[in-house]
Amino acid sequence: MEERRAARIAVAAATYAIDKPYSYLVPEELRDTCVPGARVTVPFGRANKRSEGIVLEVRSAEGETEKLKTVDSVLDKEPPLTADQLQLALFMRDRFFCTVYDAVRAMLPAGMWFDTSGRRRVGERTARYAILAVPAEDAAALAEQKRAKAPHQSELLRVLCSLGEAPCADLTEFTGAPTASLTALRKQGIIEIETRELALEPEEDREPTADRIVLNAEQQRSFEGLASLMNSPDPAAALLYGVTGSGKTAVYVSLAHEAVNRGRTAMVLVPEIGLTPQFLNIFMAHFGSRVAVMHSSLSPRDRLRQWKRIKAGQVSVVVGTRSAVFAPLADVGLIVIDEEQEHTYKSENAPRYSTRDVAKYIVAKSRGLLVLGSATPSVESMYAAKSGKYSYFELTTRYNERPLPRVIIANMRSELRSGNGGLYSAVLRREMEENLRSGEQTILFLNHRGASSCVLCGECGYTFQCPNCSVSLTYHSVDRRLRCHYCGFSVPVPRDCPDCGGRLKFVGAGTQKAEEELLGLFPEAKVLRMDADTVSRIGSHEKILETFRTKRVPFLIGTQMVTKGLDFENVTLVGVLSADRAIYAGDYRSGERAFSLITQVVGRSGRGRKAGRAVIQTYTPENELITLAARQDYPGFYQREIELRRLMEAPPFCDLLAVTVSGGDENLVLKGCLGLLEALRSYFGPEDGLRILGPAPAGVAKVNNRYRYRLTLAGANSRRVRDRVSYVITEFSKDKKYRGLAVFADSEPPE
Repeated sequence: MEERRAARIAVAAATYAIDKPYSYLVPEELRDTCVPGARVTVPFGRANKRSEGIVLEVRSAEGETEKLKTVDSVLDKEPPLTADQLQLALFMRDRFFCTVYDAVRAMLPAGMWFDTSGRRRVGERTARYAILAVPAEDAAALAEQKRAKAPHQSELLRVLCSLGEAPCADLTEFTGAPTASLTALRKQGIIEIETRELALEPEEDREPTADRIVLNAEQQRSFEGLASLMNSPDPAAALLYGVTGSGKTAVYVSLAHEAVNRGRTAMVLVPEIGLTPQFLNIFMAHFGSRVAVMHSSLSPRDRLRQWKRIKAGQVSVVVGTRSAVFAPLADVGLIVIDEEQEHTYKSENAPRYSTRDVAKYIVAKSRGLLVLGSATPSVESMYAAKSGKYSYFELTTRYNERPLPRVIIANMRSELRSGNGGLYSAVLRREMEENLRSGEQTILFLNHRGASSCVLCGECGYTFQCPNCSVSLTYHSVDRRLRCHYCGFSVPVPRDCPDCGGRLKFVGAGTQKAEEELLGLFPEAKVLRMDADTVSRIGSHEKILETFRTKRVPFLIGTQMVTKGLDFENVTLVGVLSADRAIYAGDYRSGERAFSLITQVVGRSGRGRKAGRAVIQTYTPENELITLAARQDYPGFYQREIELRRLMEAPPFCDLLAVTVSGGDENLVLKGCLGLLEALRSYFGPEDGLRILGPAPAGVAKVNNRYRYRLTLAGANSRRVRDRVSYVITEFSKDKKYRGLAVFADSEPPE
């Protein structure tokens, strides 16, 4: 008789506080398929509730057979994860304070959890998606509360905690929950439901059509230096700094060719879905059907198909957003992170991973090259390059030798004094009129959607606050409703003040208001708007951008979606409608974000044969950030910013690690934070060099009726520090006096 085997399994139902490998007996009939990397189902907990799991190790069950539960089933014919990917999951648990199964969920396409055979009719290109509107930890706490009285809602939340979002049809079929349960969760503000147009998969039989790229002298020097690093026996990381329009993408394509010609593979990551089609088309022109795409606008079925192509070795280059870093490519020679400074490369839900850190891990294991590219690199990346931690390459001129746009700074204080209280200065109106006459196009940037940032009573000062969150409601003129951009709550705007009956005033402006005023100035002109509202309604960034390109629509208004990566040769004017909003956001990264946004959007102008101009509107034209961005002077900005960071003792001169507590009772949340503070202080001494700051409310202190307070640790994010923080969180979660509170830790927390 063969020796009995036991599998050590990471179980999905295990919370962070009890996350560890659990041993299960492997039945004889599953002996050949229950292997490391396989997904299984197992009984878990006192009630033996069925849960998914991933096999980490199989070993002898000698001496354990009597006390072990048995594996129920194996879900895959072939294990979806390799040994290297299992090691990555363990790395992520240590680095990002997540469970091993959270990490596994991030690596595998959502389609693996749904039966996708024959679900969607051929040609159907839309789907209703359910999206978590609250942090995953809060949703997990709500799922636990609902388990007895609303089991279907609980099960839906449990799945969404892992996926973040999923098609409604797949969710209801997979969980057995009725559509009414999704509707109930939407009414409670826990989820949002939107209809999306699904992106098309790339043509799998497409042949390469583009000629080999010709690089200029500056590009060639950067390519040769980067290729030398990629072909060396040791892993490497490099920063490629290039002014807007300098041709960084051509260097990326050339490096991908170099990797593929040597029998290796490449990933190219972009910060937003809107940039994916542009990069996909470029790389498919060079690599044809050897390219795959991975991003969240693909249906689960299409994502699973792409994943299977990659795993089968049919793909040499993967293009996609943050999650594409987990594509199962073999022998990765190159990972490119374009616009590396963007916050979207950091996941805000469990697992709270940094794409950069995951990419570093992958290239370290495969002895490849990580290239961080940007016209406005993060201060941390530039500091790493200056100090020799990264290799450094730069492109200082535009590829086609066109000059950078001529920039005009419009003083909005002067506009007010002259009687112009609108969104558009006189100089921007003149420049737009000139573009209309000449048939050239204009991009207008305003980083706030909706019509007005808030509505208030001009007589008593009453403002409309979200009843669930500590934010003002934003007015949306399309349906004349006030909306919360955090929990989705909305109400019709009343005629008069509900407090005193006074007249309401609409304060601040968003992209809807900008569109309305623009149509008032140029009623015959066509205007496109690109923000979270239009993209979700129309369903595709690509559709808006393609219309703008092919039909030469005169105006495109948008949020930060229009600031990066767009390359339209007929765009000769960019208008930044309010440069001040980003600058005075109030955290240590606000200057960096403002400089990057302004510099990037100004760089959209004059990329073709025609000269470009830009107008930056501001109430503080003397602000140094404005003048530096107007000159596209990143070196000057970096010198200013690095000295400020040094004085503030902020990154890159320390690491930040946040511990956040949330719950429905604000007093209990604060009490929990104080308990954590006391515990952390008892574990860290002067030798650790840590500053523990707080408790302080999170940037938005209440979301969906749950209060959020945090502690921030400033110092070295070492293994020792993470281990102690993990232990404190685990002990806190077991303490019955803090029942109902959710707690999580986050490296590189968003401000």
